[in-house]
Amino acid sequence: MMPSYFFAHGAPSIVLENNEYTQLLKTFKEHSPKPKAIVLFSAHWEEEVQTVSAAEEYETIYDFGGFQDELYQMTYPAKSDRSLAEKIHSLFAKHGVQSVQNERRGLDHGAWAVLKLLYPEADIPVIALSVNRYLPNEQQYKIGKALAELREQDVLIIGSGGTVHNLRRLNWQSEGIEPWAEQFDNWLQSKLESWDTEALFHYREQAPHAMDAVPTSEHFIPLLLAMGTGDAQRKAKLLHRSYQYGNLSLSCWQFN
Repeated sequence: MMPSYFFAHGAPSIVLENNEYTQLLKTFKEHSPKPKAIVLFSAHWEEEVQTVSAAEEYETIYDFGGFQDELYQMTYPAKSDRSLAEKIHSLFAKHGVQSVQNERRGLDHGAWAVLKLLYPEADIPVIALSVNRYLPNEQQYKIGKALAELREQDVLIIGSGGTVHNLRRLNWQSEGIEPWAEQFDNWLQSKLESWDTEALFHYREQAPHAMDAVPTSEHFIPLLLAMGTGDAQRKAKLLHRSYQYGNLSLSCWQFN
């Protein structure tokens, strides 16, 4: 069965960087079977109703400003898969999740920056999925769980976001790790590895420094979505964790 993953996408410039984390992403395909398709939840696509992309070919969305000129020249011309989009729509309906399709939206940097590092050839069909920060965490997990059977069909499911993601707290000159960010991620690691969904669903009340780490939840939600796809076996493995700018976490979780 194809594992599911959570990848932190950091700053948009991550796609230009060469470090331990980007090396993990760049060599990912060398150690993993090639998927028939990729389904990706992006923190940068927010909708009140769960939305499934169904564009024939995606435009590249540059949903950021002030970064290197090179980033605005990059493209990721992935194609969609209409039959898979329909299947996802049906799976959501089967599990009581309302969804709609969008045939126009391109791929935002939460999607294409990660995919360009993982599969730069853009030769695998992609279905992008939205997130909704206003749903209870239990429902986020349920949305991921609804797609679990796709893993048996060689579909790679990815949540793209960030566990510690507070742009107001970034220190662009820092090379160290701020203790509060590490303490939050340590708590998170213990709850993921023990599959303590009760604690994770109430992380805002229970986790140390939760409001600093997750001031708004759209970047955290993809972690719960990816985790939900692994509900049957409930095995979580941390593949990487590092930090940029003092507290921006770059982490990769695998769910089996």
